[in-house]
Amino acid sequence: MKFLTRQDVEAPIDFVFRHAADFEAHARQAMRRGIEVARADNLAEPAPGMCWNLQFSYRGKDRRMFGELVEFEAPTGFVIQSESGGIESLFEAEFLTLSQGRTRLRAGLQISPRTLSARLLVQSLKLAKGRLSDAFAARVAQFAEDLEDRYVEHKGGGIGLLR
Repeated sequence: MKFLTRQDVEAPIDFVFRHAADFEAHARQAMRRGIEVARADNLAEPAPGMCWNLQFSYRGKDRRMFGELVEFEAPTGFVIQSESGGIESLFEAEFLTLSQGRTRLRAGLQISPRTLSARLLVQSLKLAKGRLSDAFAARVAQFAEDLEDRYVEHKGGGIGLLR
């Protein structure tokens, strides 16, 4: 099952990429939502091989997930591969300069079952694919909007301006 969306962001590609690839900030945000996040590597900077162990509750059961940064090409994109309970997923983020101050963010998530129980779960998710696809697109759109707000603040022109 695959989800794909794109969003144009009113900010330069370097700014967008730097914030999208701020994995420490994403980990802090996940922890605020009750997800336990632990780094499983000792890399100082983002690079292929950067890994995370996550633990969270979903549908009343404790779940574990392992994620690894498998591709990292600043400022054009990165790929994170993860596995949890027989489900393998691949998250791809691509960035394209549209103009000096405008970037296109393309985000994709592919979910593949590897066990029979995972196939049953993914099959049930397919019944709600439209709703899940809309939720994925909305999450990426919210991220893009937050980036635009940060960029306006970064430039120092955000106070008193209407968007």
